[in-house]
Amino acid sequence: MASTAGPTSRIVEPPPTAAAVFLVLVVRPGAEDAVREVLADVSGLTRAVGFRSPESSLSCLTGIGAEVWPRLFGAPPPARLHPLEPIVGPVHTAVATPGDLIFHLRAARMDLCFELARQLAIRLDGLADVVDEVHGFRYFDERDLLGFVDGTENPTGDEAVAAAVVGDEDPDYAGGSYLVVQKYLHDLKAWHELSVEEQEAAIGRTKLDDIEIPDDQKAPNSHVALNSITDDEGNDLDVVRANMAFGEIGKGEYGTYYAAYARTPEVTERMLRNMFLGDPPGTYDRILDFSTAVTGGLFFVPTQDFLDDAPAPGRAESSAAPDTPPEPAPTSDDHSLGIGSLRKETP
Repeated sequence: MASTAGPTSRIVEPPPTAAAVFLVLVVRPGAEDAVREVLADVSGLTRAVGFRSPESSLSCLTGIGAEVWPRLFGAPPPARLHPLEPIVGPVHTAVATPGDLIFHLRAARMDLCFELARQLAIRLDGLADVVDEVHGFRYFDERDLLGFVDGTENPTGDEAVAAAVVGDEDPDYAGGSYLVVQKYLHDLKAWHELSVEEQEAAIGRTKLDDIEIPDDQKAPNSHVALNSITDDEGNDLDVVRANMAFGEIGKGEYGTYYAAYARTPEVTERMLRNMFLGDPPGTYDRILDFSTAVTGGLFFVPTQDFLDDAPAPGRAESSAAPDTPPEPAPTSDDHSLGIGSLRKETP
């Protein structure tokens, strides 16, 4: 099911996002045709709402889960799309929770995100049910609610494209990206009982000036140490993170919504195994003693061109000849995923 109509895979680099909404939904049985029509209209809805404030850069990325993919689009699915597997560590667990669709809305203003989310909910009323909703915000100078700068090592430019965008290895879905999300709730009371030095040891960076602690001084169970991974040749393996802080004062809930875009989900899943199991085993991420993962899901984010033109299961799925070579990565911003260097952040 090739997406060949127009540029689709260039990652742009928008300014830091001040606001975001994440909506996770489960599609009702029998509603697949109607849902597919809504997905084709996402770009139009985004333009209609965003037209009120073009400078606020409203955008929406749509992710589809492994279980609903054959119901919506048939086979074959993206090569590496599969349900997220729970990771049960010696102390903490990375859970997997229900979710067929995810909408990642972001803009410089929350009202635009809210209005687009409302319009999507209206269109999907009776077709899909919202099972998780998070309204995220930028916290001070790109910090999380633990007080540390979130994402200093996020890749940018060509490195972000290489890390996050599917290429010729899966030509039918080139230009898309795999998205892993988790909602972490922080125990801020316990965290703030630690000294600054203890907090820095848990993160692997200094708190005030955001300097990475040297490797020979870094704790093996620090967050930075366990999320810095390489391939067999020693090359860094990266994801593009779009984390956001969130909270509800009345509920006493404070957290980080972790959103990692990757060319292959195996990179993100390896980071999660390091965090929850340890590398070496037993050195699980110290931050998990204060941050609990309460949701988890894996989605494929296709290009908007794909969503605009995707046929129903059983119909002709590609007009390209079998020997047509994969289309090179386009360079225009039209229909771009636009996941770029949203911010420099770590989970």
